[in-house]
Amino acid sequence: MAADATSLSEVRFLTVAEVATIMRVSKMTVYRLVHSGELEAIRVGRSFRVPEQAVNQYLRDAFVAAS
Repeated sequence: MAADATSLSEVRFLTVAEVATIMRVSKMTVYRLVHSGELEAIRVGRSFRVPEQAVNQYLRDAFVAAS
């Protein structure tokens, strides 16, 4: 576990629909990111929950500065 890891009780989990809204993409795109391992998620029953921090990190890593 990482030194800067937060307690699970402090983690905010988002649904696939919420992630899609935040990223302004389709739910299918979020599912593709989860299945490819590009976006961290946990499985709860038959659905996925994505830690809010994972979404923020993905967006930071994917950011491309305009020249």
